[in-house]
Amino acid sequence: MPLAPEPRFDPVALAEAEAIRTRAAAEADALRAEAEGKAEAEKIRAAAEAEQLRLENEKQALANERAALRFKREEAEQLAKIAEAERKREETERAREAARRQAEEQQQSEAAKAEAVEKSSKRWRRVAQGFYALCAAVALPVQMNAFYDENAKYLVVAPVFIELIALVALVGAAAAVTAGRPHWHYRLVAWLGALTAATINIVHGLAEYDPATAFGTALASIAGPGMWDLHEHGRIRKRDDKPSWRQRWAQAKVAKAEESRRAAEEVRKQAEKEAADKAAAEAAEQLAAARAEEFPKVWEHACRLAAALGETTVTETVWRRAHLDIEGAEPGESAETIRARNVAAARVESARTGAPVSTLSKTTNAQRAIQVKTPTRRSSYKPTPPVRKPGDTPRFHPVARRLHGETKRRLNAAKQATEKKD
Repeated sequence: MPLAPEPRFDPVALAEAEAIRTRAAAEADALRAEAEGKAEAEKIRAAAEAEQLRLENEKQALANERAALRFKREEAEQLAKIAEAERKREETERAREAARRQAEEQQQSEAAKAEAVEKSSKRWRRVAQGFYALCAAVALPVQMNAFYDENAKYLVVAPVFIELIALVALVGAAAAVTAGRPHWHYRLVAWLGALTAATINIVHGLAEYDPATAFGTALASIAGPGMWDLHEHGRIRKRDDKPSWRQRWAQAKVAKAEESRRAAEEVRKQAEKEAADKAAAEAAEQLAAARAEEFPKVWEHACRLAAALGETTVTETVWRRAHLDIEGAEPGESAETIRARNVAAARVESARTGAPVSTLSKTTNAQRAIQVKTPTRRSSYKPTPPVRKPGDTPRFHPVARRLHGETKRRLNAAKQATEKKD
């Protein structure tokens, strides 16, 4: 019986199998890692979404809280505004009510005062009329006795007629005062009637009776119409709003004080003006003396110039022109001041640049001209600086020489173009 062949191992197959196993394990590891990565990413994403949701919820809660606070604040402000408006309305109502009550009280007071004045005026009028009747009763007997005649008894009515003239004239005057019409002629007629009756009483009383009777009845003839006229005089002053003697005296006193104040003010202004004129004259004299002492040539020329121009004094215009003629500049300027200003400007420029004052020059290419070539004109420096010779200093770099040549050619071309234009 033949023997079975011994199994043999193929290294290539084994290597391939091992490679397959390794690749499968690697793919499995990759899939597992990918799955773990996806799971971890999903977990992280979920955590991030949860955190984002939590933050949004917190933000929304904070926004809601802020909105609630803002609503409460606006509500409180609105309530405060409403309360303030209500308070102002109540204050306005109270002020309006107080003003109304004050107006009513004032109106009542004025009405009561007007009523009292009217009542007093009527009482005064009645008393004046009663006094007029009493005076007429006292004065009429003497007048009637004066006109009594056995052959003409009707003349007894004449004194009554004279008294009635005064009475009717005073009634007419009262009507004229009430209507706002002229009243002086009514009052004049009333006084003429009263004086006539008084004259009759004096003449007849002295002739037939005693002086007391004569002058007493004459006074009665004048006192009755006079009292009534005083009443009308008061009405006239009230109607025309004429000031009383106290008011006129107070106004005269105020006017006198105002006049005294104005006079004192005028005196003060005049004194101040004189003092100012004196001070100005003294200042002008001092200025003229100072100018004559400090600028004798300019002052002498200014005096001649003022005389030539017809000026009595050296005015500012004359002085400015004289200074410009002599010094060549406006007042405050001269050759010395301009020179000193230039020196000071040079010092400031030296302080800014750090260069010595003696090396400052307005010529921008002064050093270049001396270092590069021999100058064609004498130098302005004192003493004259030595002229540099070849070999004294190192030669320029070729690049620097090329740049210098190009710059020189460009400058010459620009100069020639400018000359052609001209």
